[in-house]
Amino acid sequence: MQLSLIPEDEPRFFLDLYARVVFDSRRNRFRLRTIDNQRVPGNIAVRCPSRIFCHFPEGTIYKLDARLVQTTGKQPYLVAVRQRNIQRALEFFDHNVQLQKAPILEIRKAKSRRKVKA
Repeated sequence: MQLSLIPEDEPRFFLDLYARVVFDSRRNRFRLRTIDNQRVPGNIAVRCPSRIFCHFPEGTIYKLDARLVQTTGKQPYLVAVRQRNIQRALEFFDHNVQLQKAPILEIRKAKSRRKVKA
């Protein structure tokens, strides 16, 4: 049996989207938001468990698959699917490594300043 694919007016499922970790001051926690220059507009909220992305600093970029959810009277948002496959984006490897090393360098500089003062 062969399935026929009927093209939809608006796609509801997106593969390989990139989302950045940002701090949401309204909710006082980190969230994922899409980045620009993709098939979806930038800065759309992505619903995903925080345990997946809480181990890395703000600004880290992740690659994920998502489903678009549109309810009446609310802003559209994306829901991450296949949550076990969410990973840091290799395409932004240098960017992510730089973000992860920045806090370590600041801590080392602070320690070295303490040693000089003592």
